Amino acid sequence: MSNQFKTVMLLATLAVIMLLIGWLIGGKTGLVVALLFSVLLNFLTYWFSDRIVLAMYRAKPATGSKYTELNKMVADVAKSAKVPKPKVYVVPLEVPNAFATGRNPENAVVAVTDGILKKLNKEELKGVIAHEIAHVKNKDILVATIAATIAGVISYIAFMARFAAFDEEGRGSILTLIGIILVSILAPIMAMLVQMAISRSREFIADEGGAGFVRTGEPLASALQKLESESKKKPLKGAEGTAHLFIVSPLSGQGIAHMFSTHPPIEERVKRLRAMKF
Repeated sequence: MSNQFKTVMLLATLAVIMLLIGWLIGGKTGLVVALLFSVLLNFLTYWFSDRIVLAMYRAKPATGSKYTELNKMVADVAKSAKVPKPKVYVVPLEVPNAFATGRNPENAVVAVTDGILKKLNKEELKGVIAHEIAHVKNKDILVATIAATIAGVISYIAFMARFAAFDEEGRGSILTLIGIILVSILAPIMAMLVQMAISRSREFIADEGGAGFVRTGEPLASALQKLESESKKKPLKGAEGTAHLFIVSPLSGQGIAHMFSTHPPIEERVKRLRAMKF
């Protein structure tokens, strides 16, 4: 199964879970409310998520002669990818990492940390930038936004369902109440697992696309190994909500299982990159 098809199926699964919960709790009315709530949150997140994440990490535009080479590198890869040159921002963090954000290729941003500019050589940095521009070209920011928003709606509806279950205590059967409570507990877990699976599939696609832009997978493979090593030494505190944005998880050292990770194992990504032929 291709990663593109897998993403479509996982997004559909999230939507079905959300609508099913809405229907179980409030029938047709609950389903409509869940759908409208999701659409509204998606719209707001789509337009403002880039500003929020850049402000969160105090990112600044990469302007001036100091960043001339960085901007040229981004422009060259964007030309190869046939997308507009994204805006370039620098995050004042010594932890080496990078991410892309923005609602579409015309309004995209590629952000790199101070640490990654110091840690990687030019070819490795270009590989990382190519990966991020692949996210931009594939509109992965939008895909991630939709997945995160739907998962959030599921969690919210499930939370409210617990109160609804107790409110209905005198009118419904005990089995109905138990069913609602179980759904309210299990649904957010299922939604989180699906959201993380979507994130992992998009990383593989961006790796492949980025390697294609520079016609080799080796620089990105080497960069990923370095970045993972550094992230284990210096995990980024408070990044739980944005971990899926970064090229490698900034939460290394937490010891969670593969199914609970926003990123595929680095070993698997490196193996795939080094097996690519151009």
